[in-house]
Amino acid sequence: MSHTEAIAAGGTELLPSNAPSVGRMLVPSPAKPSLPEFVLPAARPRTRLWLGLTLVVVAGAAAAGGYWLQHAEPGLPAGIAFGNGRVEADEIDIAAKFSGRIAALLVDEGDTVRAGQVVARMDTQDLEMSLGKAEAQVIGANRMLDEARASVEQQKAQAKLAEQQLTRTIVLVDKGYATAEVLDQRHQQMDAASAALAAANARVGQAAQTLAAANHDADLYRINIADNSLVAPRDGRVQYRLANIGEVVGAGGKVLTVLDTGYVYMDIFLPTSEAGRTTVGSDARIVLDAAPNAPIPAKVVFVSAEAQFTPKAVETKAERDKLMFRVRVRVDPNYLRTHAAEMSSGLPGLAYVRLNGGVEWPASLALGRTDEPSS
Repeated sequence: MSHTEAIAAGGTELLPSNAPSVGRMLVPSPAKPSLPEFVLPAARPRTRLWLGLTLVVVAGAAAAGGYWLQHAEPGLPAGIAFGNGRVEADEIDIAAKFSGRIAALLVDEGDTVRAGQVVARMDTQDLEMSLGKAEAQVIGANRMLDEARASVEQQKAQAKLAEQQLTRTIVLVDKGYATAEVLDQRHQQMDAASAALAAANARVGQAAQTLAAANHDADLYRINIADNSLVAPRDGRVQYRLANIGEVVGAGGKVLTVLDTGYVYMDIFLPTSEAGRTTVGSDARIVLDAAPNAPIPAKVVFVSAEAQFTPKAVETKAERDKLMFRVRVRVDPNYLRTHAAEMSSGLPGLAYVRLNGGVEWPASLALGRTDEPSS
């Protein structure tokens, strides 16, 4: 094998450092291990991907179709508009007026409460001690007033005596049995008695004011103690309990949240053509998804003066047609007196508004005699 062929075959050229450039030996080097050759598999077919996308599209179409069937306009006569919404009730936070420890919780979440019902009590031991002190001051002020009044009577007697002595001295001086000096003394005694009587009357007024201030302090403590009994301001249902017995809350700290079941409403959005014909007081109906065959009597109580979802400035009719206005429909209070337990906040449904008073409600939205809205 030639020198060139040996190198080409993978041989290693060994040459001593002092060897001449000719006659070099070639020693074959060991073969290097070859790495396994990986072959990329062929691309998998995308059948599963397309099948998954198809199922997603079909499911979305089915959901949209179901929603449309549920909320599509149910063949309403002209003059009746409708919109989607959720039943809501005003939330009332019952909070502590003063900072303190919660001593008792008398209701729990879900309980029905009446206006004026005590729902929680705060610890009032410190206020009761202050009230005791104020009541003791009232007793002391009463005694001071009695003493001042007694002093007035005493000074009245002194003044009367001084007056009598002065009268007798004047007679004696006229007859020459008394001197002018004695008469001057009687005048001085009379003036002193009158001044003492005026001072006694002033002390009565001062004692009366002290008594009034003590009574004021005592009444203030009684009011503060009463304010530490938390009451429900309206009929409703307890939605949340925000604190527990024994916890210390600050002034204004929320303890309970109550839903006002006397004010239940649904906000819907109507386009310009329908909102412009809707007036406050218009007759309405609410139909819940949970009870599609039980329309609820209602009235329109609010129509927004500002459009929603669109820019403030519109220039074309197409843009004006896209304007949506918020309309609030309130459930009739007479209906709520007997059906408050059925009105749960958050229930979805539809609200129908009668734009023309002469249009009759369809049979599906007609009410029974007991459910007619109040005037």
